[in-house]
Amino acid sequence: MTRIHYTKPSITDLEIRYATDAAANGWGERCYDYVVRFERLFAAYLGVPHALATSSCTGALHMGLAALGVGPGDDVILADINWIATAAPITYLGAKPVLVDVRPDTWCIDPASVEQAITPRTKAIVATHIYGNLCDMDALLDLGRRRGIPIIEDAAEAIGSLWHGRRAGSMGLFGTFSFHGSKTITTGEGGMLVTSDAELFQRVRTLSNHGRAPNETRQFWPTMVGFKYKMANVQAAIGCAQVERVDKLVAKKREIFALYRERLSGLPIDMNPELDGTVNGFWMPTAMVREGVRFRRSELMDQFRSADIDGRVFFWPLSTTPALMEDVDNPTARSLSPRGINLPSFHDMTIDDIDRVCGVLIECLR
Repeated sequence: MTRIHYTKPSITDLEIRYATDAAANGWGERCYDYVVRFERLFAAYLGVPHALATSSCTGALHMGLAALGVGPGDDVILADINWIATAAPITYLGAKPVLVDVRPDTWCIDPASVEQAITPRTKAIVATHIYGNLCDMDALLDLGRRRGIPIIEDAAEAIGSLWHGRRAGSMGLFGTFSFHGSKTITTGEGGMLVTSDAELFQRVRTLSNHGRAPNETRQFWPTMVGFKYKMANVQAAIGCAQVERVDKLVAKKREIFALYRERLSGLPIDMNPELDGTVNGFWMPTAMVREGVRFRRSELMDQFRSADIDGRVFFWPLSTTPALMEDVDNPTARSLSPRGINLPSFHDMTIDDIDRVCGVLIECLR
């Protein structure tokens, strides 16, 4: 049997042609040509005026928080169900990640739990769109306006998702994206920060290049201590091709999800929701086994391995991990985590591949 990977990128002649051009010609005065082009294409796709390509989504979040002035003594609220990459940049700046519960339907941050966690130390709220599922942005943005706290979107997993006509990542003070090799759009490694706030964008641009302001005429003149989170031109060349194909890439993700949902409809599971007025990019199809059903995820993972299928466990609550262990009362997060499994999803996946995955899951739950 051919191994079924949980994800892998879709690379065509277009990506190869752009990357080859960048490798052959993208040096000297042309060393940022594809980077600038990628930023403009992605900003246009999101419908925002400003985009900055970065070496990772983590770096984008780090710089955005730094530009916001997050530092020692500050709290930043985020969902307990998250990958560590969302919380780590908060700690880089000496601030504290405050982990709150998630909603049982979307698995994303619960606005009611956020409001309960706000204190005078709260500097920002991070809304992570998990697996393509969307946070309740209306409630979060209203909360942010009422309490004077910026909402930041971690849209690393939400390319192609829309909240009432607005693309994920375009609604908060700033949004961040990942182009890791597992994502719907990839540059191998890489990320993007987007915003409609011109002043914040200029601070981030300065931070991204060792503290050298974009309008500084003196060579090698840093105005502050910054970072080095820039994207390489060859990576950006691949990204340009991916953005040009983004509608097809997202459509295939949605097609794969629909095939899973059809085949698994009789099982005692719930899958990624698509609430009224939203579009889910379905980056990672997820099966959430219902409470009360006999299920051991470790057994399913063993069966996947025996069938040469990659599967991913649902994120652990960060509060249960050694990195950020904390005694917090987040019952929904702790209930969801052991019942969830991410199913393989990649552009060239076949119906036979999907049937193989579904067969193992169906057998396990029977």
